[in-house]
Amino acid sequence: TMKTIPATDISTYAGGGISAASQWRLTVVFSGEAEPIASNLEEVDTDGYGTLGSSMTESSGIFTFPSTGYWFIQFNMECYYAGDSRWNSAKIQTTTDDSSYDNAAISTAGIAESESSHTHANAKASFIFDVTSTSTHKVRFTVGMSDASVSVYGNTGKNETHMTFIRLGDT
Repeated sequence: TMKTIPATDISTYAGGGISAASQWRLTVVFSGEAEPIASNLEEVDTDGYGTLGSSMTESSGIFTFPSTGYWFIQFNMECYYAGDSRWNSAKIQTTTDDSSYDNAAISTAGIAESESSHTHANAKASFIFDVTSTSTHKVRFTVGMSDASVSVYGNTGKNETHMTFIRLGDT
């Protein structure tokens, strides 16, 4: 037989559910590599956006988690170029000691010039990070490319290059 669970008790049976989610984005266009993207970042604030629970915090491109837990991180990089660029990488870099960062996830897209106009590419990387300490476990986002003239899209009014953070559950 099927058991009906009162809404007030759902967290007991469902493991608590998603308790935090937020998005950040790059607000301006820039050209070339960045390790990390250290400026012109904002939490999304348009088109009915809503944060679930506590937001991430950011300082000089370093993101700090509001709580421990298993966090899903996604980084979407939009770029364009009037030429060929063999590789354009979106990297999620994590640290567990608040010091040394490793490439936790990398996604790469190539650009082949199309009719001498700007050609666009998208690279999307994701990672599940076990954040056992909010003071030592942090994340930053890096872009790399084979041609320094490639532009990375950013916009203060809509998500182009952006980051998504979702707390999946307790660690």
